[in-house]
Formats: sequence, C-alpha cells, structure tokens
Amino acid sequence: MAGAIQERTLSEANVKFSEQEAIDFHAKGRPGKIEIKASKPMATQRDLALAYSPGVAVPVEAIAADPGRAYELTAKGNLVAVISNGSAILGLGNLGALASKPVMEGKAVLFKRFADVDSIDIELDTQDCDKFIEAVALMGPSFGGINLEDIGAPDCFVIEQALKERMNIPVFHDDQHGTAIITAAGLINAAHLTGRTMDSLKVVVNGAGAAAIACADLIREMGVRRENVIMCDRSGVIHEDRDDLDQWKSAQAVKTDRRTLAEALEGADVFLGLSAGNVLDGDMIKTMADQPIIFAMANPTPEISPPVAKAARPDAIIATGRSDYPNQVNNVLGFPFIFRGALDVRATAVNEEMKIAAAQALAELAREQVPEEVAAAYGGAAKSFGPDYIIPAPFDPRLIEVVPVAVAQAAEKSGVAQKPIEDYDAYRAQLRARLNPTSSTLSLAFEAAKRNPKRVLFAEGEEENVLRAAIAFKEGGYGIPVLVGRESTYDRLREMGVEDPHEFEVLNSRNSPLVEKAVDFIYEKHQRQGMLRRQVERMVNQDRNYFTAAMLALGEGDAMITGTTRPFSQSLAQVRTVIDDDHGAEPFGIHIVAGGNGQTVMIADTSVTERPSAEQLAAIAVRSAAFARRMGQEPRVAFISYTTFGNPPGRHIEELRDAVKVLDRMTTDFEYEGEMGPDVALNYEAQRAYYPFSRLTGPANILIMPGLQSANLSAKLLKALGGETLLGPYLMGMALPVQIAPMTASSSDLVTLAVLASGGADGLRRNTAARGAAEAVVG
Repeated sequence: MAGAIQERTLSEANVKFSEQEAIDFHAKGRPGKIEIKASKPMATQRDLALAYSPGVAVPVEAIAADPGRAYELTAKGNLVAVISNGSAILGLGNLGALASKPVMEGKAVLFKRFADVDSIDIELDTQDCDKFIEAVALMGPSFGGINLEDIGAPDCFVIEQALKERMNIPVFHDDQHGTAIITAAGLINAAHLTGRTMDSLKVVVNGAGAAAIACADLIREMGVRRENVIMCDRSGVIHEDRDDLDQWKSAQAVKTDRRTLAEALEGADVFLGLSAGNVLDGDMIKTMADQPIIFAMANPTPEISPPVAKAARPDAIIATGRSDYPNQVNNVLGFPFIFRGALDVRATAVNEEMKIAAAQALAELAREQVPEEVAAAYGGAAKSFGPDYIIPAPFDPRLIEVVPVAVAQAAEKSGVAQKPIEDYDAYRAQLRARLNPTSSTLSLAFEAAKRNPKRVLFAEGEEENVLRAAIAFKEGGYGIPVLVGRESTYDRLREMGVEDPHEFEVLNSRNSPLVEKAVDFIYEKHQRQGMLRRQVERMVNQDRNYFTAAMLALGEGDAMITGTTRPFSQSLAQVRTVIDDDHGAEPFGIHIVAGGNGQTVMIADTSVTERPSAEQLAAIAVRSAAFARRMGQEPRVAFISYTTFGNPPGRHIEELRDAVKVLDRMTTDFEYEGEMGPDVALNYEAQRAYYPFSRLTGPANILIMPGLQSANLSAKLLKALGGETLLGPYLMGMALPVQIAPMTASSSDLVTLAVLASGGADGLRRNTAARGAAEAVVG
C-alpha cells in the first residue's frame, strides 16, 4: 500500500517502528549518526600552529623515534575501525558495502555510548578476501583496534585469521565472538543453576554459520568436551562420515550415529540455536535431559518461543535474542567493554583468555544483586540471580567497570598487554567516570516505560510533530497515547501512513462524553473564586489544555504532554488552573545539558519564576538534587552569579547568598555552594586553587540561576549554538505528571518527555493519595 507505514522489528531489541521514522531519524538535521569533533581548541592562529604546521612536527619526530608514543600523542589508543563489505548485513543478506554504512555508523555510536570508545566506520567495496585483507592490514597504524562486522561466512573466517596474523592490534569479528561470549556467560550460569559442570554438558548447536562455530569453539575452550558438541546445519548433523563439508564445518564434525536435529536432542543438556525461527517444537525438547538449557537466539523469531518451550518443559532455562523475554543474548554486553579493556592495556590481540574472562565476568555480574534502578526499569522482576536472570541487563551501569577490568587482567596474564594497568582501583574509578549516568538513566527510563506502559494524554493531538510523537510512542511500546483533537485527527493519521487510525484513541473536547465531567471538576474547583459555569464550558470546549488537564486529574490518563502551539507560560497558567502545585512546592523548569566531554549539567529554573526569592532558590535546589539522583547523578549544587564569593563586588546577589543560608538551616543530603561564577562552578581545579574553602568535592552538576532570564537564555543559547545536547525543560513541582514542551520541540523530544512523564506517574499519584489520606485523618 503506497504511503502506508511498514512496521519493522529491530532484531536485537524487538522495537517496532515505521520505515518513515527510521528514515527521518537518519536524515533529519545532520545526515547520519556520527561526526568528527576537535578535542583541542582551534580558535586562534596559535592553536592552529600547534595543531598543524609547524607545531605538529614535534610529535611527528617523537613518534618516529618511539612508535609507542602514538598512543600518547594521537587518538590511536582510543580509536576503533568498524569495517565491513556488506556481504551479510543484519538479516538482510549481501547488499553491498554502501548499504552497510548505516549499520556500521550505528556500531560506532554503540562503542561511544557504552564504553566511550571513539570509532569510525569503513566500508570496503570488494567481495575479494585478499583485497579486503590487504586494505585493512595497511590501515593498522591508524587504529587501536579493528571490529569486523557483517561479513559473510566463510570469508569472515579467512579474513579475521589473516588479519590477526598480520596486525599487531586487536582484530575482533563481533558477529562471531560477541555472540559467543554472551552465550558462554549465560551457559556458565545456567549450568551453575542446574548443578552441572562444563565438562559434563551435552550440547546441540543448530546452525553452522560464523556465530554458531564461534560459540562451539569457545565453550570447548571453557571445558565442554569436543565429543559432546553436536552441530547441525540444513542437511542435519555434521558428522565425520559426511563428504559435503568445507574446512570450517569439518572441524566441527564428530563421530555419531545421530543424523537429524531431533535425534541429536535426545538426552541433550543444552540447545544453542543460531539458525531460523520455529525449527523446534515442544515434542522435540521433551526428549532433552532434565532441566534443559535452551538458547533460542534466531531473530526476530526464535527457534522456539519461550511460552511454547515452557509449556512443553516447565523446568527449562530459556534465553533468546529478544528484549521482551528474559535472558536476552545481546552483543552490546560485550564488544564495547572488551575493546575498552583491550585498548587500555594496548593489547596486541583479543585472545581466547580475554574472551573467557569477559564471559566469566558477565556471569559473575549476573549473580550479584541487581541495582535498584535496573530492577525498576525491568519491572522489578530481575532482582536476583535465577532461571529468568542469568545474563546481566544491557543497561546495567556496572558493566563499564566489571568487563574491561577482567579483559585487561586477562590480557596481562596472557602476555598480549603492552601497557599493564598499574593501579586497578584508579582504573575502575576512571572507567566509572567514562559512563554518563544520565544517558544510562534515560535508557532505563525507556525500558521501564515498555514494561509498565501508561496512558499519556497529548493535548495538541492535531499537530504533525505531536502525531508523529504519538505514533512513535505507541509503536515503540512505551505506552498508550490518547490524542485530544477533532474527528479529523483520524484522517491526519491516515495521511501520515497509519493503516488503522482507529487503533488510536481520540478525545474531542467539544463532544466527548467526558466533557461534562471536566466542566464539573473545574467548576467545583473555582466556583468560589468567581468563575461561572458557562465560562468553564467555554474554556473546556475551546482550549484543549483545560480539557486535557481535567482528564488527567480525573484519572482518564496517567500523564499529560502539551506546549507546542503556545508559549510555555501560557500553557502552564492553563494547566495550573486545573491541576494543583505539588504539596509545599512551586513549579519550575530544569534543562539537562549533556556536554561533549561526557559531563552532564542541569540548569534551573529555566521556565517559571522571573526573580526567585532565597527560599524559592533553596526549594529549587532541593528538588533539583532529587531529580539529579533520579537521573543517576550525585548532586553538587552551585548558585550561579557573575561574582564568585564577592569577587568582583556586585549587586543583586543577596538572594543567592541567603539561599545558601536557608539550606544551612535545613537537613540536606547533597553538596551546595555559592555564589559562584559558572567558570568556577564547573572547574574543580579552579575551586581548589583559588577557593579551597568551597564545600563542593567536584565540578557542580546543578546550576541554580539567579533568575529566569539568565537561566532561559543560557539554555536557549546552548541549544542554538548546537555544541551541546539539550533536553527539556522538564517541569517539576506539579501534583500530577505534566510536561510542557517548548514550541520548537521535535517529535523525538516529545517522546522523551512522554516517557519521563509516564515514569513519574506512579510516584506522584502515590504521593497525592498518601497526602489526601493523611489530611483526611487530620481533618
């Protein structure tokens, strides 16, 4: 159907999206997903002279004299090339080098997001192994490591082995070894739970591609006996009597009289599926040993679905490649952190010892108590090690610390580390600092939304960007969008490619059966303040903010999004007519600034109060600190001014100083200081050098501004310059979850706001109910 939304499923995450959404994501703004930025200042002629000619001659000569200094003087030590020829792109087949570029850029983004590894994608336009090998080998001086990706078998085996022999840096084909490492981690824990040892396991591997062979090889390295691993391809069991095997399959052949997958499974302890969907049925796995271990990793359709497997074998431990079932085998648990550890010790290879160390580290991490924020994101179900939690969650913040350390230590012990770590405690601290906790928390918020979907009311349900956001919110599985608009909204949805617009709920503020309830609610709230009922009727009929806010208050939705059609202040005034401020609070706005250096800073109040008093500033600081903790940050508050502790002398700073005094009189659990200039607040070295009495123990990450103008201008200036990622404003201090987007918000911004608003819905409603009960008792 022309123009219709084509739903796809992202194999690793099982996320639904439309083709247009995927195109827009890659095309809008700067095309693609990555860019190159200078890491040194380039503002003056002197900067340029140092960066290039003549200053660059000095490091050139230093590296010529000592090649090892390239890791010290260039980006080589933190730079990985993601290289493909497009011969096996995802599950799409051989579509060529150019078509693989979006995938390779995506891999580069994951390297940066999860392990702060810089990465560049390279697509080689050749299907000739020798040419590919020669091209990559010649690029060795440029990179600290090579990640091979989406190269078809058997070429991937030839290419990786040849490059390992020729290059003195890590070469890693993630399609093979990443899957093998995560699978091995899960297998270690499944064996532990069922009281088995690796050398006793009888394993059936279905599929004979790169990943399947890598899994079989790695588990044998970890103790599974060779004769106990039976591999099957499309022709059945790979056994010694077959004469149709290439050199890689023949290396997997065993002596057995079993010929079919069903026969191979009889009495087997483990099934590792890296093949095709629905090749197993319940009857086949009934013949397996007690407490069978089933890894059905075909995507998007597993070899057997977990519900079918559990129905046939309730005692089974099951893993898949999908995020909507327990125990997801996800390569992002491995490759970023493996390269992180390998790069940090300047390893010359990623060897079997390092792979095994990574698998064991992942297995051990899954046995530890799951962090509260991870458990909450996964519905509170993944709180302890057990049959439904044998592999760590992909967004566990401890991965950045645990896996690289294990890999680095294994590299040292196996003799491939050129620069051993001298202080592992300091190294762990350095690794933790690489991870932006706000990014992790936002990722967890999206996971939590999928597992606990809410009804989110979109007040401006006829605007194009709002409709796109509602579509993305629904198709992403984050919740149920409720659009406030006219009946023509269904036509707009159809024009935008939605095949069945009536899957979306639309509330018309003119003729909905709920209009009368909204009028009753608002009139009862304001009748003693001089508001007439006919005024309320006009308000509800003519302005969707009043109607939508009433729907939220009456429980017809869990959260509300508005703001794209009018100024923030106007939207807020309308919403506050219907919804109260939170108990003992006043609303304020907070922006999140995710800096290019990995540092996240929050700015408040960017939206509401023009000249806050000392008491208001202190209250904003308290609530901003609580919000920062929700975002994974340990709060350090600075009250910002043009003067730092009276230098230079200035006027209109009394409120800032008094805000500090207000906090001094309170019981607080966060650091705060002021008044301070932003250059000092964000520069801890300057604080220690010039203001050693400062109570902050690091750079400030919450900047409380003296007034609305300075806060709002700062946020908008950062966004307009484009040098930082700016999220928000997020509205704090309302009794119910309401978010007011800026008029310039994109559909992606609106989805993020909706996710965060729905995430706060349970807590705010619990707090409101608790206060109501308490007040009723007091009354």
